[in-house]
Amino acid sequence: METSIIISGFGGQGALFAGQLLAYAGMDAGRFVSWIPSYGPEMRGGTAHCTVIISDDEVGAPIVARPDIAVALNLPSFDKYEPLVKPDGLLVVNSSLVTSESQRADIDVVYVPANGIAEEWGTPKMLNMAAVGAMLAARPVLPLAVIEAALVAHLPASKQHLIEANLQVLRHGFAVGQPARA
Repeated sequence: METSIIISGFGGQGALFAGQLLAYAGMDAGRFVSWIPSYGPEMRGGTAHCTVIISDDEVGAPIVARPDIAVALNLPSFDKYEPLVKPDGLLVVNSSLVTSESQRADIDVVYVPANGIAEEWGTPKMLNMAAVGAMLAARPVLPLAVIEAALVAHLPASKQHLIEANLQVLRHGFAVGQPARA
């Protein structure tokens, strides 16, 4: 099985690190992965995004026009990627910044107050972990434990003091993203 994911937000929201974390976790779990970041002037407040593919087989092409999953951390990302998600796909929306609602009935949408969750645990810069947690709850592309282990193993040295807070934000996002029980 192959899953394509686009994570997009303002530079500084951690979209690229979130994608890199998923790629590391996929590799650590023995899966084939591709991670393509888009950065440059975007790092100074424009929209930054990355594409991640996690697969059981070799990745044929790393370019994704219609992702299985899109994570929109801001309104421009929501506007750009909401129409592109494949039918039966997933859209994760940072409802702390995006007040628009998806009009699509053919995709699943998870609204997660990512900034609010991150601020609860210390800093809004961890909002990417809340979004990743919500995504994993709605689409278990990888087990949460694998992502947690990758976070511990791959968080930059300068951020090591934030491991426990990041784990808490990830877990809280996961709890928010759980499908509603009927």
